[in-house]
Amino acid sequence: MSMIKKIGVLTSGGDAPGMNAAIRAVVRAALRHNLEVVGIRKGYKGLIDGEFVPLASRNVSNIIQRGGTILGTARSPEFRTPEGRQKAYGNLVGASINAVIVIGGDGTFNGAGLFSSEFDIPFVGIPGTIDNDLYGTDYTIGYDTALNTVVEAVDRIRDTASAHDRMFFIEVMGRGAGFIALHSGIATGAEAILIPEVDGQEDSLHDYLKSQGNKSSNIILVAEGNSVGGAEQIAKQIQEKYPEYDVRANVLGHMQRGGSPSAFDRFLASRLGVAAVDALMDNQRSIMVGFVNHDIVHVPFNKTINASKNLNKILLDVADILAH
Repeated sequence: MSMIKKIGVLTSGGDAPGMNAAIRAVVRAALRHNLEVVGIRKGYKGLIDGEFVPLASRNVSNIIQRGGTILGTARSPEFRTPEGRQKAYGNLVGASINAVIVIGGDGTFNGAGLFSSEFDIPFVGIPGTIDNDLYGTDYTIGYDTALNTVVEAVDRIRDTASAHDRMFFIEVMGRGAGFIALHSGIATGAEAILIPEVDGQEDSLHDYLKSQGNKSSNIILVAEGNSVGGAEQIAKQIQEKYPEYDVRANVLGHMQRGGSPSAFDRFLASRLGVAAVDALMDNQRSIMVGFVNHDIVHVPFNKTINASKNLNKILLDVADILAH
């Protein structure tokens, strides 16, 4: 039997639509197990500063549809230090918190794995990042909503691109992963997609532009971490090299993080929140609860942090076929 009586929950890293739904699920699943729940504000910074707030069922009512995170999130360089983690541990012990559920990405899990290897308080992670780049889960909370936000924005931009015969380079998030760019590019019928995982895309882009003839209305999706450059930089270079095109750049930026979570993200967050509490009650620690083939899986922190999640190469072929 688990000896856990009180758990903490925090959100860390970049916010993602569905984090509130996950918090709600954690609180209500914990209450079903007769556990006390404490919200830790501002991520690991709040863990060090002792920013704890009790959470009851009424505190998480009417938040499933809200974007962002009611607990807030912040960077914490101090948590990277042994002294910072020792202080955090002291605060947890002082508050009689026996376990912590963290909602975030690989940086969040890296900190959680390190902390739980040093101290006797188990941590369980819920994947929450719009990039969908965590190994061990098909989907992360926030990805589906961000994808739909991008699709809606690109559809609107295509209307004006067609009206003015313009070429738009549209930059989406994905510093180290092209999941948003690739999937939204296919969904919007983009003529080209630039992502970090593929080399030699600059030559392919020029080959494509040379082959277009009179077609000047184009949508090109650019993941921010691709090897060619940002949308504004690429647009400037293309305009200089191909003056016959009317080129524009659009950076969607942080609008991709906001908004009410999609039905799928609410469902995913709810399942993972319940699964995280169940994992703690089953004496699991230093794991992420993931979602693979519509089932819950447990993935060790060190595996989800160190292993790479690869793009489906078939989708690259699909995007290439449909772009011509």
